[in-house]
Amino acid sequence: MKVTKGVLVETRGSTIRWLLTQLWDERVLLAAVVFTAFLMWMGGVPAGWVVFAAVLLVLAGFARADRLEGKADAVPVAMARSDANAGDGLASIAVLIDALDMPVLVVTADETVKLQNRAATALFGPIPRNADLAGRIRAPGILDMAREVIAIGQTKEIEHSERLPAETVYIVRAAPMPSLGQRLGGGRYFLISFRDVSQARRIEQMRSDFVANASHELRTPLASLRGFIETLQGPAKADEKAQERFLGIMHEQATRMSRLVDDLLSLSRLELKSNIVPDEMVDLKPLLGHVRDSLQPFAAELGVEIHLELPEQAVEVAGDRDELTEVFENLLENACKYGQEGKRVEVRLSASDAEHPEVTVMDFGSGIPPEHVPRLTERFYRVNVEASRSKKGTGLGLAIVKHILTRHRARLVVKSEVGKGTVFTVKF
Repeated sequence: MKVTKGVLVETRGSTIRWLLTQLWDERVLLAAVVFTAFLMWMGGVPAGWVVFAAVLLVLAGFARADRLEGKADAVPVAMARSDANAGDGLASIAVLIDALDMPVLVVTADETVKLQNRAATALFGPIPRNADLAGRIRAPGILDMAREVIAIGQTKEIEHSERLPAETVYIVRAAPMPSLGQRLGGGRYFLISFRDVSQARRIEQMRSDFVANASHELRTPLASLRGFIETLQGPAKADEKAQERFLGIMHEQATRMSRLVDDLLSLSRLELKSNIVPDEMVDLKPLLGHVRDSLQPFAAELGVEIHLELPEQAVEVAGDRDELTEVFENLLENACKYGQEGKRVEVRLSASDAEHPEVTVMDFGSGIPPEHVPRLTERFYRVNVEASRSKKGTGLGLAIVKHILTRHRARLVVKSEVGKGTVFTVKF
């Protein structure tokens, strides 16, 4: 504020100098001299005195202009420079950290937040100037590290994880800034930065999970293929009926492996972008109609009827159309396969709350025992392993659904009662 005032005063001084220059140029002086000489002559003053008075008038005008110009320049500019030096340190740091893509905070030794950049505003929200650090950051580990750095004056960093709205991992680093304190004439300042390493951690976890899951699930079909190939090369080498039977089983096992690999790759792609919220608007009415039509032949083979209930108005949500299609295809296909005994599947789109619509997929099959419901979205978890494999399930469908809905900031709610069926509800 002081710097701005100094600038305004300096501008006012420049205006005065300009007016004086315009006032005392040659033409104005000539007119003033002529007018004064005329008045003095009319008053009977001798010509010599007229000339002398005119010269004094010119000199006095220039002297006054120089004095006003000097006053306009000297005091305000000095004040502006002094005020600018006082705030220049924080202002220059603010410009610098604002260009960084990682969240950064500048705090003092008493844990007061002095500056935050745009990335920090996006992460924590606006922090009032001179607010207490603990009032905005509630993580005990980060606060303890910051206090330790303030106490010992040495750089430290820790790893901090956030669970909601998505799994996020930060390397939080606190470091002293002695040069800033010297530049501001005293005080101790510290820089706290948050480096997002979620992507790297996700890739590492994806690799280890892929190896573990793939080796576990592919071991059985690979062993079957190897055994059948050895049989065809040996005892069944000339047995056409055995060859035809074994080749059919081998084709089934190879198809199962292909589905597993496709689902694992799909999960890996979803995990890589789980923290990126889709910004495209998708109308759920035509999407659900398309899913019902595409699965109609599959349901007809199982003897299941699909009933679709939609509201009259459009129901739009922010999302990825292909991923949402995959979600409802998985839910509807599972309802047809595992609720086959009920012969009917109902899909309902509720738009009572325009901002938070719900999609319900209900079957009337045998239901799921309550102890299995919380684990349904785990990878490769099956309520009945033999039934799942006989119906060509990979155990990854609901895990894919969970990951897609997490990315869309939506929830999957499962309710089931043995003997009455299961209800899957997607809440946006």
